[in-house]
Amino acid sequence: MTSLISEGVKVSVETFYQSDYSNPLQSEYMFAYRITLENHNSFPVKLHRRHWYIFDSNGTHREVEGEGVVGVQPIMLPGESYQYVSGCNLRTELGKMHGIYQMENLHSKQMFDVSIPTFEMIVPMKKN
Repeated sequence: MTSLISEGVKVSVETFYQSDYSNPLQSEYMFAYRITLENHNSFPVKLHRRHWYIFDSNGTHREVEGEGVVGVQPIMLPGESYQYVSGCNLRTELGKMHGIYQMENLHSKQMFDVSIPTFEMIVPMKKN
């Protein structure tokens, strides 16, 4: 698991290779990732947007951005957490991602960015 605290929000990431949804002969590798967000601030926060930077080991990269996460814009009170699972497809057996969540302090109405730590996606047999 990879974790990072920025702007009072802790972001933790776990990754899982999805062999049933992958096709190595066609250079298709599917990974799931579980994100846990924890609000360590003294004010409630709302996640508005996400911006991902995705890198394959063949040198290609892409960006994905949009509103919320998995179709929602969660609100977390102080001390609360929110968890979701999503996925990413790669063309190679290993890659990495990182990004930014745009959040709002619901007391001051100020927007701020929370860093998503870099995490790797590696087909298990490649770890040996």
